[in-house]
Amino acid sequence: MTALNWLNGEAFALFGQHVIWSDMIGNTVGLAALALGWRRSIWTWPAQFASGVILVAAYLSAHLSGGVGKQLLVIGVAVWGWRQWQRGRQDAQDGSIAVRFASWRERAALIAGTAAGTLAVGGLFTAVPDLSWNPWPDAYIFVGTLAAMVCQARGLVEFWFAWLLVDVVGVPLAFSSGLAFSGLVYVVYFALVLWGMRDWWQRSRVRTGDGAQPALEGALSS
Repeated sequence: MTALNWLNGEAFALFGQHVIWSDMIGNTVGLAALALGWRRSIWTWPAQFASGVILVAAYLSAHLSGGVGKQLLVIGVAVWGWRQWQRGRQDAQDGSIAVRFASWRERAALIAGTAAGTLAVGGLFTAVPDLSWNPWPDAYIFVGTLAAMVCQARGLVEFWFAWLLVDVVGVPLAFSSGLAFSGLVYVVYFALVLWGMRDWWQRSRVRTGDGAQPALEGALSS
């Protein structure tokens, strides 16, 4: 038995659906990555990298090419995010990761880019049906995940809002695709996202109040 066959083998049943090992392990690691991101730990990026590698197998089993592509993006952005946070820590006096709200220009670019990306990816999935059986939700999650991770790498509080919007579509899509554990984890993600949003929001206000300049912002603009 190959590693891929084992990962896509059944672990247990949940709500009448079969849970496969790759779905369970990958999403458990993903939960740990989100919790580490909440704590602004740089180890969130290796955890996201590992989660992406494992979840590629899960989405292959569900024939969701958008999900596979999303995880490949997660792997790539995790490497970039690690480098960005390393630079941010080096520039910060206390070695921590600074967080802030995006400027209105950044928000406009993020919304426009996400909308255009979703239309482009959704159009591709629609034109090539073999890529995804549910093209538009798949494209929405594909692009939304990328947007969320880019915001996280830049230390933007909007990272958490982006994850909330992904969760709204991710939960029903995961259950309808036979990935029951992914659907359950998305629900847990929702609670973690709310807590993380509150923490980052408060930290951004503290930094604004004391007049400090976010170190990560300076590192990214260089």
